Amino acid sequence: MSSVTVVGGGLAGCEAAWRLANDGWSVDLFEMRPVRTSPAHRTDRLAELVCSNSLGALEPTSPAGILKEELRLLGSLILGCAEKASLPAGKALAVDRDLLASLVTTAIESHPSIAVHREEVCALPEEPCIIATGPLSSEAMTAALAEAAGGDYLYFFDAVAPVVTLDSIDQSVVYRAGRYGQQADYLNCPMTGEQYRTFYAALVDAERVIPHSFEDPGYFEGCLPIEVIASRGPETMRFGPLRPVGLPDPRTEREPFAVVQLRQDNREGTLFNLVGFQTSLRWGEQDRVFRLIPGLERAEFARYGVMHRNVYVNAPKVLDPRLRIRGRDALFLAGQITGVEGYLESAAMGIVAAVNCSLLRGSPERLPEWPRESVIGSLLHYLMNAEPSRFQPMNANLGILPPVEGRRLSRPEKCRAASERAIASLRLFLEEIRAYGILR
Repeated sequence: MSSVTVVGGGLAGCEAAWRLANDGWSVDLFEMRPVRTSPAHRTDRLAELVCSNSLGALEPTSPAGILKEELRLLGSLILGCAEKASLPAGKALAVDRDLLASLVTTAIESHPSIAVHREEVCALPEEPCIIATGPLSSEAMTAALAEAAGGDYLYFFDAVAPVVTLDSIDQSVVYRAGRYGQQADYLNCPMTGEQYRTFYAALVDAERVIPHSFEDPGYFEGCLPIEVIASRGPETMRFGPLRPVGLPDPRTEREPFAVVQLRQDNREGTLFNLVGFQTSLRWGEQDRVFRLIPGLERAEFARYGVMHRNVYVNAPKVLDPRLRIRGRDALFLAGQITGVEGYLESAAMGIVAAVNCSLLRGSPERLPEWPRESVIGSLLHYLMNAEPSRFQPMNANLGILPPVEGRRLSRPEKCRAASERAIASLRLFLEEIRAYGILR
């Protein structure tokens, strides 16, 4: 049995190890926790989510929904466990993060072809190997990868939203509702104009955790801290995470001036996170400012928001179309470190690296290409073809897919057509690679 090393026990690393083991490899999976932790992790479990507990939209008429359909075809471990750990979240897939991590950890540790090693890897292992250490890679691994990649690293600052206990939320103020009458899975904190302006003034003046002077705070536009959004103008939050449209208060039958939404964070329903409230505020400031939100005056914070630096490579310069570091025969990268953004996008890159590793073991005359029509194939296309000087992480979205031909279509119609095309193309790809003993 051929052996392979996977470094990193996050979503991508676990997905890669699971795929490789099921395709006949003997896998050594290395995870540095609990020997060494990161600025954002809290446990020693594999596949721990450190930011939001939402894995995006479920509907197949959305890019995130198309990606989920593709992952189901590929036998995704992470998606399967996420569906078992799901929580009420309307048309999105939200999970109990502790249950998800426990399910994945149990699956990986009980697999007969996977050996889990709890130790830090400070140098690149012998090939073949998959590095999936994620955006919070240790200093030693970051240095090793930077040397192998020629130093072409980029990074952006990411922030985690706080979580409050249900018992500390004033139920006489908040109301349950889903936007536009969807399933009422969210708690909503309504704001008047005066309350909003008071909150805005406190937020923009609050003390933040300041990055080191040599670090450019290059926030990822898809995951901005709430205070950064507020700093762009007094009304910006009302067109972003505090958007009140479609959320009328049933007690007044009118839309509030602004709304802060809370999403269930655990299966018991005792914890809720502040949707869109990634933050770099100091913890004492979070206590002061976020308790200005109606209904959270006596909020008990089960977890404060934190900010951390996410590392990723300049993929167009560093990686080849197989997710290998250019010039290395079997040194693959996987997950968010490749330059994708999002939980399931990262998991998908774990599967891609594993499948490509298995294909190279079979030495086919022609390596099958991941179909451009699929979301996964389009993410790979973006990584290879983006402008290096402006490269930023990318998540699943309609803009990266090839245009849908034909008459003028509405966005849902475009997504539906793109979904059918993506799944059909991926099925053909799977038929081709099964000839090499992959995804049997």
